[in-house]
Amino acid sequence: MSSPIHVLIVDDHEIVRKGIRALLATKRDIQVIGEARDGAEAVTQAQTLHPDVILMDLMMPKMNGIQATREITAGQPEARVLVLTSFAADEQVFPAIKAGALGYLLKDSGPQELVQAIRQVFRGEPSLDPSVARKVLYELSTPPQKPLTPDPLTAREMEILRLVAQGKSNKDIAGNLVIAEETVHTHVSNILNKLHLASRTQAALYALKEGIASMDDIPGTKTD
Repeated sequence: MSSPIHVLIVDDHEIVRKGIRALLATKRDIQVIGEARDGAEAVTQAQTLHPDVILMDLMMPKMNGIQATREITAGQPEARVLVLTSFAADEQVFPAIKAGALGYLLKDSGPQELVQAIRQVFRGEPSLDPSVARKVLYELSTPPQKPLTPDPLTAREMEILRLVAQGKSNKDIAGNLVIAEETVHTHVSNILNKLHLASRTQAALYALKEGIASMDDIPGTKTD
């Protein structure tokens, strides 16, 4: 018999971690080798345990799942991250995939869907929740309806666009830049208007496509 798939569970809710562990314990080809309560702990555990598949929550303290995914895959290109989250928000999906996640599954999926996704990701095959797959396909196939305005983005707008592409909320951006949340909202609206884009998803995708977003070199965006 071949070795089981070694899995690291990353989630800030203990009841979720224990529930997933109990489910996977019933599968002979899958073995949970560790748990992490936040992104920073996930990075450390991944370096120590070298799991085959990492089940990654996104919304966590200390370091979110997108940042953790980016750090893990940068140091371990062979690492296979399967995002398991309650959120399919526009600003979460693309940054997670850009950060290196091979799969994206919602927590309301059934147990068999989770097991199947783990096996797919282990084989190096992408595994996307149907709603997420449709979102990705739609955004990739729907270019802006109008050409970009000749009015360039300001330095502050460029900074905020990079943070939007990292999956930061307006509240997070306001905290990082020490400005009012309403000011961030105004900047985001200006960015969408200038680029003739309809959503934060399109803005994030535009930034990633154009190489504007670099998720690890902006002062003040890393959490301790």
